[in-house]
Amino acid sequence: MSTMFLRSLLLPLICVFALATRSHGLSPGQQRPSSLDAASNTLQYHGGPLLTKPNGINVYLIWYGGFSLKDRNSITDFFASFTSPGRRQEPSVSTWWRTISTYKDKTGKPVSDTVRLVKQVGDVYSSGKTLKRAQLANLVKSKIESKIFPLDPNGIYLVLTAKHVTVERSCMASCGFHDSILVGGSTRVVFAHVGDPTVQCPGLCAWPYALPAYGPPGPALVAPNGIGTDGMIINIATLLAGATTNPFKTGYFQGDALAPLEAVTACPGIFGTGAYPGYPGALLVDKMSKASYNAYSANGRKFLLPATWDLIRLNCKVIT
Repeated sequence: MSTMFLRSLLLPLICVFALATRSHGLSPGQQRPSSLDAASNTLQYHGGPLLTKPNGINVYLIWYGGFSLKDRNSITDFFASFTSPGRRQEPSVSTWWRTISTYKDKTGKPVSDTVRLVKQVGDVYSSGKTLKRAQLANLVKSKIESKIFPLDPNGIYLVLTAKHVTVERSCMASCGFHDSILVGGSTRVVFAHVGDPTVQCPGLCAWPYALPAYGPPGPALVAPNGIGTDGMIINIATLLAGATTNPFKTGYFQGDALAPLEAVTACPGIFGTGAYPGYPGALLVDKMSKASYNAYSANGRKFLLPATWDLIRLNCKVIT
């Protein structure tokens, strides 16, 4: 079974009416309540390994199906933003990751503070356009066993599927997932999947850049890189955070290990200060394009990144 976070995306939409009558009483510096159980009010650490190698987390990317050059460049620029040299315009992608790098394992080692895309390959529908999750796992395994990708226990093998590819439970039970597989009989590695939601479920997996599938209607925000691409980047960021802090279902999470709340999914629908169900919060707006965002990236790009659970302040932290 695998990590699912569709329910965390639905919560800010389907619960609008129920929560609107409650007084939030939030000052500008506060965030709305998380989805965590009030009894513990934090993500619990379950004692297992995290991705902590000091030389960073390597991402191995499979483009499954057809993607435009524009979409590819946007996503690779997102990964480049973790390690882009020189002075950065703030807030940046690497600033956002700092909260994740405060998560530590039982020996006190923190999650790696660097994420980098080290290799990418294309796959033109080798398994068709309707996929089971097990097929994605086998696709990753085959790339490792054929030496296309190295065997990297501190890496993340990420499969991105094009907009016309249907993946089991996507858009119905998840906007993506991460899991692990055993390779070579003794090494367990982490893999993840995110699909392009443009055609199948933009209102679920590209909100707030698409009209919500549930809840009251409202204007969609302008996406800086395209609705599907920016939806994917939000979901990639969500899975990176979850896969590094809970790679084998024994790290940081709350609830059922098979459908847990993790570092980002504990903070559903929060992107800026003052967020509440159905409203992503105060964001930066590009004067020319009117696109909304909260982080600067490599090559002048702008992205929207979700809030992360802050283990120190015990709240949902937005990038500032």
